[in-house]
Amino acid sequence: MTARFVVIRILALLSVLLGLNYVVWRWLASVNWEAWWIAVPLIVAETYSLVDTFLFAATMWRARERPAPRSKPAGTVDVFITTYNEPLELVMATARAAKKIVYPHETWILDDGARPEMEAAARAAGIGYITRSEDWAGKPRHAKAGNLNNALFHTDGEFLLILDADQIPDPYILTRTLGYFADDPEVALVQTPQWFVNVDAADPLGSQAPLFYGPIQQGKDGWNAAFFCGSNAVLRRDALMQLGIVGYVREVEDSTRSALRAAETLLTKTLREKSLAPEVAHELRMLRRKVTTARAELHAGEPLADVTYRIAQAVREASRRLVERDTAQMTADLAALRELEAHADVGGGDVVVFDPEALDVLVHHDFSPLGAVESVGVLVDAVRVDRPGEAIPVQPLATISVTEDMATAMQLHALGWRSVYHHEILAHGLAPEDLGTMLQQRLRWAQGTMQVMLRDNPLVKKGLSAGQRLMYFATMWSYLAGFAAVIFLAAPVIYLCLGVLPVTAWSVDFFARFIPYFVVNQILFLVVAKGIKTWRGQQYSLALFPVWIRSCTSAFANVVMGKPLGFVVTPKDGSRAAIPWRAIAPQLTAMVLLVFAMIVGVIRVIIGTSDGVGTLVNTVWVIYDLAVLSVIIQAALYRGPAKRVEQPQEAE
Repeated sequence: MTARFVVIRILALLSVLLGLNYVVWRWLASVNWEAWWIAVPLIVAETYSLVDTFLFAATMWRARERPAPRSKPAGTVDVFITTYNEPLELVMATARAAKKIVYPHETWILDDGARPEMEAAARAAGIGYITRSEDWAGKPRHAKAGNLNNALFHTDGEFLLILDADQIPDPYILTRTLGYFADDPEVALVQTPQWFVNVDAADPLGSQAPLFYGPIQQGKDGWNAAFFCGSNAVLRRDALMQLGIVGYVREVEDSTRSALRAAETLLTKTLREKSLAPEVAHELRMLRRKVTTARAELHAGEPLADVTYRIAQAVREASRRLVERDTAQMTADLAALRELEAHADVGGGDVVVFDPEALDVLVHHDFSPLGAVESVGVLVDAVRVDRPGEAIPVQPLATISVTEDMATAMQLHALGWRSVYHHEILAHGLAPEDLGTMLQQRLRWAQGTMQVMLRDNPLVKKGLSAGQRLMYFATMWSYLAGFAAVIFLAAPVIYLCLGVLPVTAWSVDFFARFIPYFVVNQILFLVVAKGIKTWRGQQYSLALFPVWIRSCTSAFANVVMGKPLGFVVTPKDGSRAAIPWRAIAPQLTAMVLLVFAMIVGVIRVIIGTSDGVGTLVNTVWVIYDLAVLSVIIQAALYRGPAKRVEQPQEAE
């Protein structure tokens, strides 16, 4: 362990301890309960930040700087370039660069737009072309995950290099990464950084994310939790296919359990009918007993096919016996009707008149509960191993989220596979060049992450280690920052305008606890960054609060209430949208309120209606918030880079 990592661990520990000391004191001794409506939300937001500090400290505790792989590259490789509606020349530039990768491989364009001109260009360049077949018509497409899953069944390389349409690969990308798979047969994924060539040094849109594609991924790598980021990654086919098969089996088992549970409930409800004949009730009880036994057998690990076969047989036999009983009953009923009918001459014609007592018997006659048994049969038949609702039964890449990358990596880790973060820039792409496009991209990332959290929460996911649970949860937790940001923006405005103090007093105790906590946190960031500019990332963590809040609410509506989420492909054609003033209205409103509050605070001090210390503290707070939010103005006015910048060969 180097001296730098010893320092990082000391600072990480101090950050957590000082933060704990501050937040515990805040809860126990400084909450102004008379103004609970702002005091409690503020301390909750500060507690959220403490958890954030702990998760960051845990991430950096085992940060790993990997040496190059020891083994020589080996194995067959398919290079997948995913595209939907990106410009043909952009895609072909990536494909031609991919074809020049020095390690032997096959290059494929996966065109989800099914464009004839794209296919013609690919064929002319000697590059493979794959699009979806008619089997996908009317079936869930699963966006990029579906595109990749479709291609997996048309290729056979042992390893897959996945590239977005704009990510130009280095000729040595496979030479530099394949060795990890030979070093460790349990490695399923090698992720490399994403680096963008169309970003100015100022990076007003915060696209480079050097803290994530560096210290944070290295920290996750130390916990065997570095995850797939959608592009510039190499994956082992066997691992993905195992994931697909395991997921397929689990889904069929889950649907079988649900069908059997529903069948048992239906039969129980039918048996409550008082008019059931004894022999019918006996038949239904026998069938329910078989369903209950089938559920127990499935829970005990009996083969799924055997369990469903026996239930299907039981349903068919019960149906046949009930049909035979109904046929006999109907024959007897018809015979009884013929005996009971009487003829009367009315108006010269014969009219059949039934005895009232006979009609009363027929009205109250117990007709067959065959419908219930047929419903059980439908439930059992719905458990189809060919999964008719999907274009392909086996889906190796996760389809539970619009961001398939994190979900897939987490499921691979849960199965015991390992991942590697290779900290070397081996592909160069294009970032959004306007604020509107960037907001769409960040919203999609956040929505996908929250979908995974709601559908497959890592804290309770079987197969993950404690460290892996924390690392995945840390990423998901970060997108809850929007709610805390609203409180951090509102608190100083409320104090400066209304004089409402969320703490009992701006005492020595407050500053003695808060200042060391804040300072050590900032020092930890500086040491971890090692020269990397992190200010832009800190700005967007707060400044995109409307995006983070919308991602949480829309993901919840999608997962819990079934509302469609939609999938927006980030434009890669160099076009720039108009300034999305409506999209950033919340940030602009917050800035106006902060400036107004600062002016009101100064006036209140001058006229003697406000505390000078409190006003000073909150004015500094307002200035900090304005400095953070100012990035939105810079981003809105940004019209793209003046010129392309050269990208370094290795991230710092």
